[in-house]
Amino acid sequence: MSPRWLDQVTSLARERLPEPVFRYVEEGARDEVTLHEATAAWRSIRLAPYVLRDVREVDISCTLLGDDFRLPVGIAPMTLQRAADPDGEIAMARAAAATGVPLVVSSNAGSTFADIAATGVTWWLQVYVAVDRSSTEPLLRKAIADGASGIVLTADTPVLGTRYRLPDEPPVWEVAEPGWVGVNAPESIGLTPADRLKAMDLGPADVGWLVEATSLPVVVKGVLRPDDARTCVDAGASAVWVSNHGGRQLDRVVATAHCVAPVRAAVGDDAQVYVDGGVRSGLDVLTASALGADAVFVGRPLFHALAAGGQEGVTRALEELASELVESLRLAGCSSLAATAGIASPDRGFGPPTRP
Repeated sequence: MSPRWLDQVTSLARERLPEPVFRYVEEGARDEVTLHEATAAWRSIRLAPYVLRDVREVDISCTLLGDDFRLPVGIAPMTLQRAADPDGEIAMARAAAATGVPLVVSSNAGSTFADIAATGVTWWLQVYVAVDRSSTEPLLRKAIADGASGIVLTADTPVLGTRYRLPDEPPVWEVAEPGWVGVNAPESIGLTPADRLKAMDLGPADVGWLVEATSLPVVVKGVLRPDDARTCVDAGASAVWVSNHGGRQLDRVVATAHCVAPVRAAVGDDAQVYVDGGVRSGLDVLTASALGADAVFVGRPLFHALAAGGQEGVTRALEELASELVESLRLAGCSSLAATAGIASPDRGFGPPTRP
């Protein structure tokens, strides 16, 4: 067995989670091509480290949406966290606060915004815009009142991508308890995705609307194309989040690892660039930084860590990523995240830095 905690959490989570919940977290769209390419994509990128550099002191801190964090790792939005641990998002928030990383709270969270905020964590709200825009506003107002410092617009889900399951496998919503999701909704909502229809006519104006409605920085999540990234920034986004929704929407889309550099080139220094999808180690975090990402966000492994060890399990996972990142930076001859520019290339060639 690997001595790494992050290599153990999936099997531990499987032992402790109801099978429909585990399957829901693990599943991808259709044939799961994109799902299974995610981690391998990071490993396919090669690095050319510097030598003769002073790496006695290594700085892994970063500033995201105006707030300072200890390391360039955040917790991605995930529902059903109370199925993993009774404290759900509260345990996740405490771990995030303890390790100095941002928490992105799902709009379908099972813990109240007020209880999450009480942990002292810096948190952002993930939101799906509803067909009727005005019906989204109460959730936004509640998040603002309870201290959210950013809004993450999920832009890649006009409809829910098809996910296959065995004929006798019950859907997760048959075992989910009502209190596990949607507790911050202004009115009671159903558990099934059909109960939470999303707008199919999202456009650049919605980015501007969110900025105006909340006076908070807005991140657009689900961006893979450089031209879309530029459109988001021109519409008012403070950051673009390179994501394919964990391979859960359109199958056969490109791995996020291969999209970071083109997106960074498209937005330049006009916005920050975040990425998720298949990040499993501090070396992956280094690679993302070298390609131009300001931060990575981690989902499934931290859900598994929550199921495997609660708050302490998540803290252990984040600390493992931090330790691996420090070692990786030293071995790459980089004393800071900014110094990683140009040491990685998706095509295994090396040229001028891609990060402004």
